[in-house]
Amino acid sequence: MSEGTMQRRAQRDQRDQRAKRVNRVLVCAAAVPVMLVAAGCSSDSGSGDSTDKAAKAAASASASPSPTVEAAAYGKLPEPCNTLSKKTLKDLVPKSKSGKEGKSDDISTRGSCSWNSLDNNGVKGSQFRWLNVSMLRFESDVTRGPADKLAQEYFEKQVQDAQAVAGAKSTKSEPVPGTGDEATAVRYELKKKEGTFKQQTVVARVENVVVTLDYNGAGLAGDKSPSADDLMKDAKKAAKEAVAAVSDANGANGAGGGKASGAPSKAPSKEPSKAPSKSASKSPSKKPASKS
Repeated sequence: MSEGTMQRRAQRDQRDQRAKRVNRVLVCAAAVPVMLVAAGCSSDSGSGDSTDKAAKAAASASASPSPTVEAAAYGKLPEPCNTLSKKTLKDLVPKSKSGKEGKSDDISTRGSCSWNSLDNNGVKGSQFRWLNVSMLRFESDVTRGPADKLAQEYFEKQVQDAQAVAGAKSTKSEPVPGTGDEATAVRYELKKKEGTFKQQTVVARVENVVVTLDYNGAGLAGDKSPSADDLMKDAKKAAKEAVAAVSDANGANGAGGGKASGAPSKAPSKEPSKAPSKSASKSPSKKPASKS
């Protein structure tokens, strides 16, 4: 083989090798956009699925109903010192000049008023009477429940506290029909250095309001003790009047007025135990007021 032939073959081989390299470069360059396009499609597909899922979750959440609870029946309370008529006050606390209203940070939710009477008969002794009316109104709460149910639970607690006063003797309990949705009267005797006080407590619930009426009397300085039966009769009468005042303050006349006379509400009523509890109560409203 001549030198010229060998040179031409070497040149041809070099051209072939260059052509192969160029071809490989073109093939790789063409493959890169395909890979990018594929990656882009894959990314778009995942993003779309995530967006769809989020949209469906948001739609499902908005479609779900929000938690609700029945609104409270009563939205306010009467003036505490105006819950009882002048005649009732004259019968229960004849020597009282006026009532003393308790402090409250929200008079539409909580209120109380107290009266005391001392009938001084000189050497024949004295008759002391103390009367207190307190009211607590509950609002419905999504987490805690409807207002009348909350009031019913508080009603039971008030009755239990009245049955568990430290030092109380001869404790008795009885239902009080015709007073709100449910009512219970508790009576007991409490001996103090001034004399023996006969306590009557009537706890009543009307819808979402709980009324607690405390009434006690004592014969002081040698005077005879008042009749517990007479005191209880007066206490029940006053409690019924206070419950009616709550209904009237909320415009509950006519059909709604039935609540004051004992029409049942939707809250379940549980008759409280009549047996006195052994635990001591620290509630100040259950202790007879001291002589002023």
